[in-house]
Amino acid sequence: MTLDATATRASGANPVVAPCGEDERAFVLAAYGLDALQDDAELSAIAHFAAQLCNAPTGVVTMVESERQRFIARAGIDERETPRAVSFCAHAMLGSEPMVVADARSDPRFADNGLVKGPPHIRFYAGAPLVSGEGVPLGALAVIDSEPRPGGLTELQRQGLETMAQAVMCRLSALRAERESQARAFESARAMREIADLVPGVVWSADSAGKFDYFNVRWEVTTGAPPPTDLSDWRHTVHADDTERTLAAWQTSFGGGKPFESEYRLKQADGSWRWTLARALPVHDRQGEVIRWYGTLTDVDDGHRQSENRDLLARELSHRIKNIFAVIAGLVSLRARQAPEAAEFAQGLVGTIHALGRAHDYVRPMEGVKGDNLRGLLTELMAPYDDGNGRVAIVGDDCSIGPRAATPLALAFHELATNSAKYGALSVEGGSVRIEIDCPDGGTVAHIHWREKDGPSATDPGDEGFGSRLMKSAIEGQLSGKLERRFETGGLEVDLSVPFASMHR
Repeated sequence: MTLDATATRASGANPVVAPCGEDERAFVLAAYGLDALQDDAELSAIAHFAAQLCNAPTGVVTMVESERQRFIARAGIDERETPRAVSFCAHAMLGSEPMVVADARSDPRFADNGLVKGPPHIRFYAGAPLVSGEGVPLGALAVIDSEPRPGGLTELQRQGLETMAQAVMCRLSALRAERESQARAFESARAMREIADLVPGVVWSADSAGKFDYFNVRWEVTTGAPPPTDLSDWRHTVHADDTERTLAAWQTSFGGGKPFESEYRLKQADGSWRWTLARALPVHDRQGEVIRWYGTLTDVDDGHRQSENRDLLARELSHRIKNIFAVIAGLVSLRARQAPEAAEFAQGLVGTIHALGRAHDYVRPMEGVKGDNLRGLLTELMAPYDDGNGRVAIVGDDCSIGPRAATPLALAFHELATNSAKYGALSVEGGSVRIEIDCPDGGTVAHIHWREKDGPSATDPGDEGFGSRLMKSAIEGQLSGKLERRFETGGLEVDLSVPFASMHR
C-alpha cells in the first residue's frame, strides 16, 4: 500500500479499507498526533451528538493502537482507554459500513468479552469505521448502551452515524494537515538556521520595532558577546569613531523603511576591531508597512587594509609623477634658454606639461580634493585663461570621468585654450569662450561644445598641424569619440562626442 498523507476520502463515500500491516498503521496513526487530539472540543461535540442521535448513554471517538484503544473524545464514560483485546472498535474499523451489535451476549465475537461480562456491561454497540485517506483503518465513531436493542439503529440513525464519522475524518484530516504543515515549517526553519550558522558572516533579524530576535552562531563566535536585543546593546560593539555615523544611517533607513548599508569597525572576541559591512533589508506587508528586518554583517577588514595600502601606493606614485612633470618642465625650460630660437616651442610644451599635471592632480588622490567630474577638470584647465570677467564660461550638464579619460581630455582642451589665447577669441579684448556640456540621463554619449565669440575670424589652415593631430588622436584614438571643427567669423567652434564608456574609464 502506498501511504499518501494528503489523500482524503470524498465526502459521502463509504470508507475503503486497504490491506496494511501494523507498522504501516502505526506510522499513519502517529501522523495525527493523538496526544494533541485528546478531548478535542469539536470531536467531543460530535461524540455527544452521536449519543443523543442514537438515544445511547455513551458516545466515543476511538483510535485503535497496537495494544490499546484510546477514546480521544467521549460522552457518558470516564475511561480514556481500554486494552485492544476487548475493543469492539477494532472490529468495526475493518468494515466499510457501520457495525451494529444488537446484543453482545449472543454475538460469538463478544460473548466472552470482559467489557460484556463485567463493567460497563456492554449490550448494544454501533460503530462507523474511521479510515484515513490512504485506506488505513484508524478506529471508529461508536455509541454504546448497557441495554440490548433487537431493532438496532433506525435508517436515520445509521445515516447520521456515517455522516458524523465523515465529519470526524474531516476534522482529523485538517488537524493532520496542520500538524504536517507545522512540521514542514519547523524543518524548513531548522534547515535555514543550520545554513545561517554555516555562512562565514553574521545573520540577524529584527521585528518591526527594531528589536533583534535572532542572530546566528557567528555573532558569538565573532564578538564573544551574547546577542544584542536592541540598539543600546549593539552600540557597545561598534567603534566609538563610527558609532554616531552608523546609528544615524540606521535610524534614517529604519524610519523610512529603506535598505540599510554601512561600514564600521566591529569589536572582536579578542578585543581587536575589524571593519565590517552591515546590510539590512525591510520586509513589507501588502499595505507597505514594515513587518520585519533581515540583515548581515560581513567582515571586509582585509579589503579595507588592501584599499588603504593601494591608496598609500597611489599617493606615492602620484607624488613621484608630479615630480616627474616638474623635472621635465624644468629641463625643457633649461634647454630653451640655451636655444633661443626654440623658446616659443618650449613655452608651449611646458604649458602642455603643466596642463597634464593639473589633470593628474585633479583625478588622482593627492593633496586637496580628488575630482571625478568633467566640469571640475575643465575649470582647472581653463583657470589660467579666466580673468574673472566672464571670458570663460562652462555651462550645461556634468558627467563623471575616470583617471584614464582625464589625460586625453586635458590634452584636447589645453590645445584649444592655447590656440585661442594665441590666435582666437582669448587673444583679443572682449573675446570669450563658452564650453557647453551635454550629458543626458539615460544617454550613451557625452557632447561637449567649444564656442569662441567676438574673436578674430577663424580660417581653415588647410593641412592639419601638430595641434590638430594631437586633438584628433586624443579624442578619436584614445576615447573612441568624434571631433568636428568649424571656422566661423566669431571664432573657432568645435563639437566633441565621447561615449560614456570611454569617459568613465
